Amino acid sequence: MGINDERDIEANLQIGPTDQGMIRLFISGDGIEIPMDFDPEEADEIAEEIRAAAAAARKLRKRR
Repeated sequence: MGINDERDIEANLQIGPTDQGMIRLFISGDGIEIPMDFDPEEADEIAEEIRAAAAAARKLRKRR
């Protein structure tokens, strides 16, 4: 399974700070829960990657 493979799976994503000063991405769906904790610097890097991916996706949509 790769980034371009579509799946018909529903999941919920929650993002927020923990009481330990970490940032948690919490993914749940179809009987599974995945907590992913990151320190603030890592979370900033992830946010930059998401912004870059959003910009790339916008460029692809404009070409359509």
